[in-house]
This record gives sequence, structure tokens and C-alpha cells, in this order.
Amino acid sequence: MNNPPQISRLDSASSKFLFQHSMLEKDKKKEFQCLISKLSSHLAQGHNCIYINQAEQFLAQSSGLVTKNHSNPLPLIVENDRLYFFRYWFYENRLANQIKELLSPISTETGLSTLLNSYFTQYSDEIDWQKYAAKKAITHSFSIITGGPGTGKTTTIVKILAILLEIAETKELSLLIAIAAPTGKAAKRLQESINLSKKTLTCSEAIKKRIAITPTTVHRLLGSNHLTPYFKHNAKHPLIYDIIIVDEASMIDLALMSKLVDSLKPKSKFILLGDKDQLASVESGTVLSDLTNALPEHTVELKKSFRFQGEIKEFSNVVNSQLPKIAWNILKNSHHQISLLDEKNQTNFVVEQYIPYLEQIKKNSEFKKIFSTFNQFQILCATRHGENGVIDINNKIEKRLARQNIIRLTGQWYIGRPIMVTQNKPEMQLYNGDIGICLQDKHTSTLAIFFPHPDGSSTKKILPHRLPAHETVFAMSIHKSQGSEFDHCLCILPNTMSPILSKELIYTAITRAKTKLIIQSTYSIFSQALQKKIVRTGGLFEKLKNEN
Repeated sequence: MNNPPQISRLDSASSKFLFQHSMLEKDKKKEFQCLISKLSSHLAQGHNCIYINQAEQFLAQSSGLVTKNHSNPLPLIVENDRLYFFRYWFYENRLANQIKELLSPISTETGLSTLLNSYFTQYSDEIDWQKYAAKKAITHSFSIITGGPGTGKTTTIVKILAILLEIAETKELSLLIAIAAPTGKAAKRLQESINLSKKTLTCSEAIKKRIAITPTTVHRLLGSNHLTPYFKHNAKHPLIYDIIIVDEASMIDLALMSKLVDSLKPKSKFILLGDKDQLASVESGTVLSDLTNALPEHTVELKKSFRFQGEIKEFSNVVNSQLPKIAWNILKNSHHQISLLDEKNQTNFVVEQYIPYLEQIKKNSEFKKIFSTFNQFQILCATRHGENGVIDINNKIEKRLARQNIIRLTGQWYIGRPIMVTQNKPEMQLYNGDIGICLQDKHTSTLAIFFPHPDGSSTKKILPHRLPAHETVFAMSIHKSQGSEFDHCLCILPNTMSPILSKELIYTAITRAKTKLIIQSTYSIFSQALQKKIVRTGGLFEKLKNEN
């Protein structure tokens, strides 16, 4: 049910370039140009390749631009009935081979059962999925732990690390451990979860101290080279770590995952965490979904939610099962955790939600209190542009707050303006997704943007002119919200159907809310979104399945 991708100026430019260099006769060049435009536009929509019929295969092969010898690549490659740009075929093929090399189990450690029993106490006859996931991860070089919110993925990984460190200690070995996430915001939230989970461990303080690992972004872990697609670490210069754990793996695209796995040193352990039902990466591929579906013997899904309960949990399950009528009835008839918002009440309702944090600013409260109050509520929009998009909602809120004299709009910067960083700036320890609030500096009386430290222990302030790219964030896109949680969320859907709407998008929005969820939509838009499932074209699943 996916809409066909639109042809952009970039698609047209790339097809024109290859059109000019093809060996086809004039009457066939136009057909070839259309085929490449289609391939380019599908790539922009997250597909790795496109399916082509026999006539299209012959057309592509006749162009003189299809790779015959992998050591001498040309721009295109045909594999079975799929047409790729060579680069994306290379990433897909390379990743499949890389994962295959990681699949061999390692020997079971002596005393592992005793250690597992000491960290995982089973209180019922049900399967302890966390314990099962831990055993898989410890006894395999590659494993995936998936599950919805509140199922204990971080708790499980902290216990896995404690067990591995205890085993290493008995052998007088030193383990180097890295933990990463796709975005700075996801890394910060992971840090908070690790700190909380460590407190419940029954191990020695020495082991707890060794788990005091600061998560980083995947790009920073690999050593990003500014303005290039290359990294410092690769197969020739691998990472030094013995264990690498990556959270929010559903957000990682094909190219980045291939480069990440390429950088692993021999005999290292690689563990992926994520919710397979969330949105796929913005760039090409559905890597986590392909891996979990193709490698069930290396995947454990945590099924019991310890934190995510009640109506929101039930609602997320129904949405995930693509049952729009049942989901809509839950929305209409629930009033405790879930409810519908009429669009005509939108602005008044939203302003009421944001007044508490602005009152904290007027009281001259500490930043920690201001930020935690702001973070209790978040608007999530399906689209960025157009009516009910991120930009539209942010503008409406600012204007209403100013009209009611709650904020003073004297320019771009004003006291109380919440912003989200949209560009990584490692030297300033600012990353895409970081949220700060503009306040008056008590020491200088000038405006500065304040950011919380990941563990909440301190605050960082940055002058406005030093900030990397950023935007106002009363409302953010659902895509940008991945890796975050909020007490109370308002999810606003557009008034007309958009190609971006899908059941994965709605599910992701729902699972950002911890205690209360409100949705603004019509049944027509909501039901169409739920009936649309993201399906991307690629060969990774097939290659993994055929090779195992």
C-alpha cells in the first residue's frame, strides 16, 4: 500500500548523467533514463534497489553501465530481478557476509548457569526472556535483543556486562566495552537507563564501576571524518573493543550498519538492541527487521513489559496488529491514559500544557526543575511541513503564548524558548536531538541556552551565536522523537493523507508516552495510516536466509 516515490530534481540529475554515458541507441536512452530515475527515487524513499522485469534487465545490461566484474565496478549492478546502484549492492552484500562470519557460537563458560541464576531470579513458571537473552548474548558472538518499551532491554544488557566482567575477572582478563546509539539524545537516555539499572545489581562495587561506560554515538565511535562518508575505523583499522553494544538499532541504515560491522576486530562480541516494530531508518534499508526475521536463532524478543502497562500498552498492541476499528474504539472510549483531541481545541490545550514550565522560569527555579517540567509534555507531529506539521505547530504556539503575554517575542531568542540541536557538534558535546532551553544567565544577565548533563549532575550553557543548527521544539517530528520518552504526549496527524504515514509511525509515537497519550486525527486518516505498513525493497533478508 506504499505510494510510488516522487521523482525529485536529484533523481532527474542522476538519471540524466547516466543517460549521457550509456551506450544505448537514442530511442532506448529515454527508457533507460526513466528506469534510473525510478531507482534513484526509490533509494530516497529507503529502498536498497528496485525489481525489474526481463525487458528492463536487458535494457540495463545493454547500457554498458552494469558491473560485470566486482573488482572493476560500474555505477549499476543487476542481481536476479533486482537493480541496484553498485554502492548499495556492495553494502548489502558486504553486511550479509560480515554477519555470517559472526554467527558461530563460542564455547559455553564454566559456571555460567550459576552466574545467570544469581542475576536473574525467576518468580514464576513463565519463561524468563531476559535470562534467555543473556545466555544467548554471552554464548554467541552476535545476538539481537528486541522488545517494546519497558521490557528491560537495558536492564538485561547491564546484567550481561556484569556476568561477562565477572568471567573475565576469574581469568584475569581485561575487557574493553563500547556502548553506542544512533543519536546523541538516544545515547544520553541510554546513559540514564544504565545508571538506574546498575543500582539494582548484586555484584561487587568494582564490577559496577567497570560498567560506568559513557554511551556515544555510532558516528563518534567510528571516528567520523567531516564532510566525507568514510570513518577512521574500518576493516584495516578496527575498533579496539572486545564487546560492542548498539541501542536503537532500528534507526541504523544499511550503509552505516555495514561500516560498523566492518570495523569490528576479530573475536569481538556484537549485540544489537531495539524495537523491531518501530520506524525503520531514515536512509536506505530495514536492517534490524531483516536481521531479526532472517536470524531468529540469534534473536530474543523480551515479551513482558515491566513499565509500559494499561491502556497505552493495549493500544500499541492493537495498532501494531493493524486493527484500525478496534484502535479507534479504544481512543474514543478511553479517558484515563488515552484520549482524542478535537482540532478546534488544539492551541488552547497545548498552551495549558506548556504554562507550568514557563511558570517555573518566572519563579527563578533551578534549571533541573525547569527542564524536568518542560520534559513532562511533548507534541509529536507526523510531518514537518504543511498544516499540523512541526513548523506550523511551533509557530502557532509561539504566537499564542506571545499574544497572552506568557512569553516576550522580541526576536529569534526569548526567555523560555525550547530548542533542539539538529547537527552533531562533538567538540561542544552537542548532538543531533539534544534539547535545551533559553534562559537569562543569572551571572551575566545575558541570554544563554542551557542543556542538562546526561546523568543530571550538571548543566551546560551555550551562547546563542555558538549553537550549531537548531530549531524550536515545542513540537518535534515523530522521527526525531525516537530514542526519547515523555510522561505525556500529544500526537498530531495531518488533515490529509501523507506518504509518510504508516502503522510504524503511529506505533513509534504511541510508545514515546509513559503515562498519557492524546491523539488528534480523523478516523479516515488514522485508519489509512494503520493499514499502511512500511515495506522496502532489498535483498539482505534473502542473502542472510540463503546463507544459513
